[in-house]
Amino acid sequence: MRYLGLLLLCIVVAGCSVSIDGETYKQQTPSFSLERFFNGDVKAWGIVQNRSGEVVQRFTVDIVGSMDGNVLVLDERFTYSLGEGPESRIWRITPEADGTYTGQASDILDVATGKPYGNAFNFTYSMDLPVDDTTYTVAFDDWFWALDNDTLMNRSYIKKFGLVMAEVTIFMQRK
Repeated sequence: MRYLGLLLLCIVVAGCSVSIDGETYKQQTPSFSLERFFNGDVKAWGIVQNRSGEVVQRFTVDIVGSMDGNVLVLDERFTYSLGEGPESRIWRITPEADGTYTGQASDILDVATGKPYGNAFNFTYSMDLPVDDTTYTVAFDDWFWALDNDTLMNRSYIKKFGLVMAEVTIFMQRK
């Protein structure tokens, strides 16, 4: 009986986690280029949902991307119609010799790592996320999918202890 309870607990915990296999997207088109898509002006619309699916943030983002040598600089400006969050963030994203990317921003802990997969791109990083009067260190599993050459869908899974605590959905369009 104890083993049955343990098995059920493992199934429930696994159901609270998300694992996307990027290899699935390697042959899908259109091919996504981080530098091509974000070099210029991009408008984004997004929501954040808590664990129960309730929308707790609604926002838009104006993104100005530029190249500083081989480094992609993303200047993001957020406007919230529901909830609160950062007003701005500046990313510096560098391609590495092995085809991966590293990224840094002032509110990101350590270094973000990214990997392209055909029409998809996966970015993982940790940050201290303020929620009400508390700050939580969480991990982001951030996935981008090119819908066409000018439109992206982004899904971020915000995890604590490996469990998804919130999800972010963003649509982005090149201007």
